[in-house]
Amino acid sequence: MVKSSIGTLVTLSLFGESHGPCVGVVLGGIPAGILIDFDFIKAQMNKRKATTQYSTKRQEEDEVIFQSGIFQGYTTGAPITIMIENKKQNSSHYATTNNYYRASHADYTADIKYHGFQDYRGGGHFSGRLTAPLVAAGAIALQILKQKNIEIATHIKRCQELEDINFNWKEITNDIEKLQAQGFPLLSELKKQQIEERILSAANQGDSVGAILETIVLNVPKGIGEPFFHSLESVLAHYIYSIPAVKGLSFGLGFDFANHFGSEVNDCYQIQNGTVSTKTNHNGGILGGISNGMPICFQTCIKPTPSIFKEQATVNRFTQENTTFQLKGRHDPAIFYRCPVVIDSMCALAILDLYLQFLSNETFIVREE
Repeated sequence: MVKSSIGTLVTLSLFGESHGPCVGVVLGGIPAGILIDFDFIKAQMNKRKATTQYSTKRQEEDEVIFQSGIFQGYTTGAPITIMIENKKQNSSHYATTNNYYRASHADYTADIKYHGFQDYRGGGHFSGRLTAPLVAAGAIALQILKQKNIEIATHIKRCQELEDINFNWKEITNDIEKLQAQGFPLLSELKKQQIEERILSAANQGDSVGAILETIVLNVPKGIGEPFFHSLESVLAHYIYSIPAVKGLSFGLGFDFANHFGSEVNDCYQIQNGTVSTKTNHNGGILGGISNGMPICFQTCIKPTPSIFKEQATVNRFTQENTTFQLKGRHDPAIFYRCPVVIDSMCALAILDLYLQFLSNETFIVREE
């Protein structure tokens, strides 16, 4: 049994395989009457595409087909079924690949769980190809959140020792607009060139590289999230860790908290412009699992692409003997530059679900004066 669904009020059910006829999602819980910007959805889909000189040569059109839930440009309130056809798949290499467990892929774990009945071509249901419909669904969530002035943006923070500049909190709106307009989002043009050169260098060696991405969410209302099991961090982690290749997640200073005293990193309160805020934001906008009105900030680690062209040790699936294997086909030496739009999308779906829960809860709260 495969459970490829998530969400409480806004639900998401994912279907399809990398080399099957299509991939898609069923997005439920979206209110009726939302005007959909199809050009924005297309722009988001283009950010996820492999378009650089070092990308995989599989160039899918990624045309988003809405099968239900949208009529005359508006959401109907019914579940939105999104389908994206697979047209450029090439399964020939996988007939041989299926004999071996590829290093750091899901081949072995899928074989154990599904007893060999899984679609192994291109990673099947485990493939990053399935992030395409997630981006399409996320584009709808992003549009709804934007109407509430909630903005989300992600940049490539670090690739090996190459590190992007920090957000300029005095000009944060400009930084967000800059990142949202980019397909390879960095705040520094110089670092962009250096990171692109690093990816190309790895590709020329048949190798790959990973990165740390940093996400910021502005204007999330105070009070979103629950303590303990449904904390804002817990829910975001559930969504972000669902993205293939994500291997780490931290909020605010994250693991850097271990390098400081409490007196250095406590977020002290103040009254500013007639409202309570914190003087610093080391906790990334979340305390007790609940948003405090400060920008939500988290970092995501994307591992190096496991599909590399170096010969590696493995096991023959059928003979259960040690051997070596060298991959063939079309593979990315880096996928992290295609991940920011996926992270923005999954973040938006999580925040929208929590936001609607928050509004529902507020409806039934009666405060005595």
